[in-house]
Amino acid sequence: MKSKNYFSKFAFTLLLLVLGFNAKANNLQITGTSVSGSDITFTISWDNSWNASIAPANWDAVWVFVKYQDCNTRLWTHAGLSTTASDHSTSSPLQVDPVTDGKGVFIRRSALGGGNIPATAVTLKMTIPAGTYNYKVFGIEMVNVPQGAFDLGDGTSASTFNSISISATSQSSGLSAATIGGAALAVPSTFPMGYNSFYCMKYEISEEQYVDFLNSLTYDQQKTRTVNDPISAAGTYAMYAGYYYRNGIRISVPGNNNTLPAVYACDATAGVENNSDDGQNIACSGLSWADLSAYLDWAALRPMTEMEYEKVCRGTVARVAGEYAWGTTELAQVTSNILTNQLKANESYTSIVNGLCMYGLSSSSTAYGPAKCGIFATGSSGRASAGAAYYGAMEMSGNLWERVVTVGNASGTAYTGTNGDGSLTTTGEANQATWPSPSTATGSGYRGGDYSNLASYLRTSDRGSATSASAARAFNQGGRGVR
Repeated sequence: MKSKNYFSKFAFTLLLLVLGFNAKANNLQITGTSVSGSDITFTISWDNSWNASIAPANWDAVWVFVKYQDCNTRLWTHAGLSTTASDHSTSSPLQVDPVTDGKGVFIRRSALGGGNIPATAVTLKMTIPAGTYNYKVFGIEMVNVPQGAFDLGDGTSASTFNSISISATSQSSGLSAATIGGAALAVPSTFPMGYNSFYCMKYEISEEQYVDFLNSLTYDQQKTRTVNDPISAAGTYAMYAGYYYRNGIRISVPGNNNTLPAVYACDATAGVENNSDDGQNIACSGLSWADLSAYLDWAALRPMTEMEYEKVCRGTVARVAGEYAWGTTELAQVTSNILTNQLKANESYTSIVNGLCMYGLSSSSTAYGPAKCGIFATGSSGRASAGAAYYGAMEMSGNLWERVVTVGNASGTAYTGTNGDGSLTTTGEANQATWPSPSTATGSGYRGGDYSNLASYLRTSDRGSATSASAARAFNQGGRGVR
């Protein structure tokens, strides 16, 4: 999300500097931001939105949250937003849905329909103390996953769950280890099994989104969330020793005296930062469990469970043995070296066939890596050719591993699905009590495979790595969150 709009004015004798941001995963644009009293107003638009009454009978939305910076301390804080719907306003074709903890709002299409959302003004009421602040507005595209029963397991994939249905009774009463199978522990009713409704990020975290995250942290927090020290010289890559695995996040302005944070930018083609070919929309590789959980806590989201993973992929349709996230066993290999419009917002693949997926790279060369978020979706693609999961989430099979909360050990089943609160520890760690530990990652696992894996790991019900917790950063790890 590039800084695109600057606004300053005196309001109630306070100088307010407001930054508008532009996120391009599906051409999401948040611009023209202004503040009056406790109201923050901006214009939002994005492409390929929907609200459908037929299967999968869901909608997409943008999770919008606000950070504000005290002009004295220079620290960024998560802004509270009113939990009363009438305190927020917008106009057709949108509506604003507040949430009970006030950490953000969901902005979505208000009536049945589909297509691009034109630039539409939105005003949100903040609940923050009076003061002199800078503001940043952030948006993350999400898909709605409605409440409902679904099939778990497929009978053939490695370490798959038993072929059972997750129902209201399952969620309210819990499941025994024998019932769920797959060497799982008993799953309590407090564990998010996927029956209840939730939102899932439409895409994996992009490099631009991770840059925005880093640029709202303190120096000490940045140091924890990157490989190279924020005090390193301008042009130093943040997540690797150089430009590896298509990750172009670099230090634009070094930190100073171990207190002033660095400024980061996307610069995959070293030269002019945040240029059109600097990889802003590439899925962000090199993340550890701690990096992912910190990002989700900061964004007031939460980790996805491996049962929710299967719900997002399969939806309410019957299981297919050996299926991938797009619901069939069709599979067509794609690797980053054969993509067109490399590193640009329109990075693409020329063929449209069913089962397109980033997987199976035999070379370990650091020149290869994940593709742009939503790479195979076009105006003429269907679910199978776009590689889309049932509810519209992209790259649930391949590209980068999905980090999930496992039911394979007690640290995982202790997870209760608490949402992040928008704040981190002083050293940049997530601090949610029931989440798998940032330092050990015990309780986390992997689902869905990545651009370097064999086909078997890509399957919706494959649990071969579901309990393979690792706290290390890796070239094939990324992630997304839910709420």
